[in-house]
Amino acid sequence: MAADSGANGKGKLSVAVIGAGPAGYYTAEALTSDHADVHVDIIDRLPTPFGLIRAGVAPDHQSIKNVSRRYEATNNRENVRFVGNLSLGRDITLTELRDMYDAVVLATGAAKDRPLGIEGENLSGVIGSGPFVGWYNAHPDYKDLNPDLRVASVAVIGNGNVAIDVARILAKTAAEMAGTDLADHAAKSIHGAPIRDIHIIGRRGPLEASFTPKELNELNNLENCVALVNGDQLPGEEIDDMMTGAQRKNMTALRAMAQNEAGAKPVRLHIKFYSRPMAVLGDECVCGLRLEETMVEDGQCIGTGVTEVLPVGLVVPCIGYRTSPIPDVPYDDRYGHFENDEGLISDRLYCVGWAKRGPTGTIGTNKPDGIEIAKRILAEVEPSGRPGRDGLEKLVEERDLKIVTFQDWKKIEASEVAGAPEGAPRRKITDVNEMVRIAES
Repeated sequence: MAADSGANGKGKLSVAVIGAGPAGYYTAEALTSDHADVHVDIIDRLPTPFGLIRAGVAPDHQSIKNVSRRYEATNNRENVRFVGNLSLGRDITLTELRDMYDAVVLATGAAKDRPLGIEGENLSGVIGSGPFVGWYNAHPDYKDLNPDLRVASVAVIGNGNVAIDVARILAKTAAEMAGTDLADHAAKSIHGAPIRDIHIIGRRGPLEASFTPKELNELNNLENCVALVNGDQLPGEEIDDMMTGAQRKNMTALRAMAQNEAGAKPVRLHIKFYSRPMAVLGDECVCGLRLEETMVEDGQCIGTGVTEVLPVGLVVPCIGYRTSPIPDVPYDDRYGHFENDEGLISDRLYCVGWAKRGPTGTIGTNKPDGIEIAKRILAEVEPSGRPGRDGLEKLVEERDLKIVTFQDWKKIEASEVAGAPEGAPRRKITDVNEMVRIAES
């Protein structure tokens, strides 16, 4: 067993984990918890660790981000190292990493939006949830996105928590967001926008929606915005006993929304079920969204032929994500993740998290996933004498790459915290060069 290799005098097991998000950290934690002879380098193209905890979790959900303390504890182990600002493809190839380490784990997540697949989706004013969420979360890739929010009405397509996050961030006031790490550029644009109607649109019904009760209930407690639902789209109480606990909680929230008055607050948030987007309308910019009324029969979503046009100036699809392909790694184009057998891609090459199973589950779902991949690696991979960390350091020096360690990241974090206004947790830095400058100071 590879787990005993060090004790048997065969040397340390070196593992490279590509991606410093939850899946990567849970894998590193499981690999090193009881195995001092397993050395893990967590490699990320950004100078910042924690992946979607930093750049995906909504800025007004700070308690969820506290899980990063667990990842920090993992990073404090002597046999775990964060290597930031090192990009696969730009700075180093997968082949080089596989030659360098005993095992490589792809924990690259799923950063690409699933396409809508309808006419007009490439119009200006259609912005996928990946870029949009990245923009208001100060992700360096999207700091210059600059969406035009000078619109009266917005369509958010999807019936999951990402759709709720997007709608809620657009609906909240500056006062409600004061204690968050909402990006400055986004705050200026959102809080100055003339938006009066926000539509959350799902092609199925309330029983099929994947909202979680906590997130859904938040929509009924917004300072300046009233949440509205057409009560005719909700099932009667006679089927409550057939619902799951989460469905019953969601239904309680939705029924409360159905009693709200549209004029109660300046902004209206409409949750619209049984509506399938058919086309985004407009010449160059979005001016509307054509919807078809649907029904659900035997688990299938069926169009009724009845259509309507919803006047909107911005469309944000929140319908799921896909893993970005990597050259020479088998890819399942249908499901948008790497082809794998329970996490094994090929000899000594593994994947975990969304890169393995697609964008499903919560942050916590990645923990058992990481544990299982760690077990496989420890059972299947023997130390080979590959240079691992020493080899990476040599390559970094030869190519004059500016990597960021976890200690360097703490300097960046300290700068962000110091720059935060009173009551806010941090003021995120969006420029990678500025991050590297601080790291080197």
